Amino acid sequence: MYDRIGGEATFRALVHRFYVGVATDPLLRPLYPEEDLGPAEDRLTLFLIQYWGGPTTYGEQRGHPRLRMRHAPFRIDTLARDRWLVHMGEALDSVVESGAVSLADGAEMWEYLERAAQFMVNAGDPQAG
Repeated sequence: MYDRIGGEATFRALVHRFYVGVATDPLLRPLYPEEDLGPAEDRLTLFLIQYWGGPTTYGEQRGHPRLRMRHAPFRIDTLARDRWLVHMGEALDSVVESGAVSLADGAEMWEYLERAAQFMVNAGDPQAG
């Protein structure tokens, strides 16, 4: 997938577009403690590059992803998951519309992103009690 969709440039475009949405989202922005979203943007980019068959820079720098452990300090309920998916969906649409990612590859990526987002949920919804 990494090579098929244009490598690092496509992943950087995808993740940058995602963080443009996160930056102004009142629910998600507080989940990113760093004032500058740049380091989070870089980490997600490197993770996705590695996951989809590119260089293993993420693992070399940070070790095993341990996604649930790394996200455990943050309250992630289904509302946060859904907001994350909104922004990631918009970002994915942008790279599909640009022609960098085919519809089939975009669908495969979306399937993974939905599963990954669900996997991060670690809290019940407030209204559920």
